[in-house]
Parts: sequence; C-alpha cells; structure tokens
Amino acid sequence: MRIWHKILIVILVVFTSCKSKKTISDVNTIHSISTKKIINSHYNNKFNQETVYARLNAKYKGKKSSASISVKLRLDKDKTIWMSATKLGIPIAKVIITPTKVSYYEKITKTFFEGDFSLISSWLGTDLDYNQLQNILLGQAVLNLKKGKYTSTIDNNLYELKPKKNNQLFDILFLLNPLNFKVNKQEIKQAEKNQLLSVSYPTYKKIEGELFPKKINIRAIENRNLTSINIEYRTVEFNKKLTFPFAIPNGYKEISLK
Repeated sequence: MRIWHKILIVILVVFTSCKSKKTISDVNTIHSISTKKIINSHYNNKFNQETVYARLNAKYKGKKSSASISVKLRLDKDKTIWMSATKLGIPIAKVIITPTKVSYYEKITKTFFEGDFSLISSWLGTDLDYNQLQNILLGQAVLNLKKGKYTSTIDNNLYELKPKKNNQLFDILFLLNPLNFKVNKQEIKQAEKNQLLSVSYPTYKKIEGELFPKKINIRAIENRNLTSINIEYRTVEFNKKLTFPFAIPNGYKEISLK
C-alpha cells in the first residue's frame, strides 16, 4: 500500500477526540466513582455539532518511508466523511466515505478504489463500520459502552475502562479525562495477529463552545511494523453548509487494498 493510502485510511479511522483546555496536571485529586456514572458522563458530553470543516497537517512515518501532507476534512454527521490531501499545494488524493461505501483515488499513480469497510477492517485488524469510524472522529468510544459490561480504575489521573470479560479476538482499553469524560486514549489490540491500533490526544482547545483536539498521535502496528501519524489541526469550523466533490478521473486503474 502506498504512503498516501496509509495516511488517509489511518486518519479516517483514528482522527479526533474532545477535551478541555485544562490538562490532566490541573487535576489534583481524581475521585473514585461508579463505572456506570463514568459511562453516562461520557455520553452526556458527546459531540453536539452537525458538520465539521477542518484543515490539518499530517506527518507520516513508516518502516521505509516518511512524508508530510496537508488535508482538508469535511464531515456531515451520520452521512459523509470526505478528505482531500495535498503535497506542497499539489492535489494528490481524495477520499469519501458513506455508511455503505468507501472510495478514493490518487493522482500520482492514477489509481482508485471503491468498496465496503471490509478491506479497511482487515488492514487495521478489527471490524469497523461507519458509526464506529465517526465515533473515533468525534471523540466518542468506538464501542457502545452502555451495551457492554466494564470495570473501571484510576490510572495516572485518568479513568480506565476495560471489559469485565476478556474478548477472545481482541483487547480494548479506554482512558477518559476526569474533567469532561471525553476519550483521552483508545486502544485495540489483537495479540494473535500482532496488531495494535492506538490513538492518543495530547493537546486540545475549545472551538465555538465545543471541545476539540489540537493534536492527535496515532500508532498502528501490524506484523511488528510500526506506522505513526501525527496530526495537527490548523483550522476547525462547525455547522457550515458542505459540499463533497468527488469523481474518479477517466483512465484511472482500479486497485485492491489487500
């Protein structure tokens, strides 16, 4: 898979979270509360905007290569996720995701892909659908915490949630900020396949009354190969009227992401 494919796919599934301007170091004492209250507080503080329009920088580093690109993001909640990537001001790739389809094309190699979520899920090592992708983009837990049974502890001034019963296929970990109960870190691990997807959110700011990240650090491990992507938002706006221009140019060759 080429660098641009990896950057765009990973960004799509591991993009955003929300947190106060305050940092964890501002918290002197974390009170022990029930797991149910932690989970309810997380959903009481969910993302509450209809659209996101953002510009960001992304730095990629893999086993054999590295790159920096600029990305435009447009998100219409529950409907569409769209991205356009440029390098030194030159358009290089575009991606669009709906609840039923994933499509992108790359200008450098003149290739394109159209399909469902199965290939993305296979590459990341865990099953993901549109709602789960969107939850990660908006700082919500990738799984519905209200439907599962979890235990909670306090670890390094964060609320740590883990499933009561170990899943045979993967391990999952949630770390929530005690100031606002937003996701501070999400981690999915499949030891049998030696796969790990980890997203942390070191810096955040308040935008138009909504808590939103300034920086995101992503780590993806597959077969002992580490891919890291560091994302920094340049601008973010909510509730703009959005368009999603996307048309695969003539003459491009269809490829598989396997």
